[in-house]
Amino acid sequence: MEKTRSAQLTWRLVWIETRKRSILSFEGMERERVLATERYGSLGRWSYRPKDEALEREREGGDNRWTRSSFLGVLKSVFLPQGYPESVSEDYLQYQLWDTVQAFCSSLSGTLSTQASLRGVGVGSGEATVAAATVTWLLRDGTGMLGRILFAWVKGSKLDCDAKQWRLVADILNDIAMFMEIVAPNFPACFTLIVCTAGIFKSIVGVAGGATRAALTMHQARRDNMADVSAKDGSQETLVNLAGLLISLLLIPLVTDSTLLTFALFFIFTVFHLLANYRAVRSVVMETLNEARLSILLHHYLRDGRILSPSEANQRESVFLGFKRSVSLKLGVRLGDVVSSPEELELALINNDKPYLIGLKPDCVCVCLGEEVTVSDEIQSACQAMCVATVLLSQVSEGPLDTPLEALAAARTRGPRELLAESRTLIDKIFPPFLEGLKVGGWQVTHALLDWDEWRVDWKKKRE
Repeated sequence: MEKTRSAQLTWRLVWIETRKRSILSFEGMERERVLATERYGSLGRWSYRPKDEALEREREGGDNRWTRSSFLGVLKSVFLPQGYPESVSEDYLQYQLWDTVQAFCSSLSGTLSTQASLRGVGVGSGEATVAAATVTWLLRDGTGMLGRILFAWVKGSKLDCDAKQWRLVADILNDIAMFMEIVAPNFPACFTLIVCTAGIFKSIVGVAGGATRAALTMHQARRDNMADVSAKDGSQETLVNLAGLLISLLLIPLVTDSTLLTFALFFIFTVFHLLANYRAVRSVVMETLNEARLSILLHHYLRDGRILSPSEANQRESVFLGFKRSVSLKLGVRLGDVVSSPEELELALINNDKPYLIGLKPDCVCVCLGEEVTVSDEIQSACQAMCVATVLLSQVSEGPLDTPLEALAAARTRGPRELLAESRTLIDKIFPPFLEGLKVGGWQVTHALLDWDEWRVDWKKKRE
């Protein structure tokens, strides 16, 4: 009887223990059950689990030093665009680091040039008058305003197409202008002329630098967040200028009475400034097609049959503005630049179903666009014009040609009409796979930066 009671008690204890473990296991499973997850950009992920009829929030993978509550997280939210790094291009961080270095060097060089300019207008001299200093300052500002207007008129359309090149040119001109301001006090007779010339250079810097900065900001903004990227860029530059201001307070007493030290420091700052600018623009990887990148892609495709990636093509693109070629391209010209008579127009439209016409002049290849032209047609016409220009340029320089262009070289000897017909046949053959390769390779083909002029022609009635 006692054995039976002992066995029943043992089974009851086993049942209670099993029941207890089941309840604990169920509660543990309930706590492990994830009801929802969330993330904040690339800062991390958080999970929501049930706990005591409430929600418990936990970070997956433990704490991270980039959390919003950390010091680095605060700096990131203050000086970097929201959603970084997903909200900007991949080259953003490298470009901004070098841009910060160049801005710091430029700030210090600007302090030296400002001090020299003030000394030149007579600050600290008993012989100088307020009226003379004011006149000099007004002349400098006035010539700078005129230079700004003229430069924007002449080169405004080029700044989008060659943003990297003009960005570098702007900084080089800025260094030249500051150097002129530093040397100006040593030539009192020409002081006003020198500072006015420097003012013109700085006005060009203001237009080119501001416009290209906007173009690069548009490239870096990947979530229609151009305003945010631009604002954070301004915050970064303000912080750099503040640091430069603090360092300048230490430099001013050292260089006030030492012209040699002023020139030595300016030379050092200028070297670092130009080097940082070169590395900054070299780090930019743009996916839009301008004339230089399209030419690189086209000629590499003609040689190897492969489309270069944006990174590869941008590395091959020169960041310096080249001299004018002996055979140039003029895109979007008037009809009169391509044909000069009704007979020529009729011959040009025969067997031509493209919404563009290409004409040859002694030193350039002209492209005339129709009203119904698309971006794809613009790229195709530019490719054909580049092939023709390459053949004509080889005639002048006697350079080697890509294999597909050898037929064009042979057609060149038979006359301009044969050259254009052969180039049209070549482009009709290679352009469809070339365009498809651009799309697959990550290039933007919905818009291009090919520096077209605004002339458009409607020859539909003529065709009918």
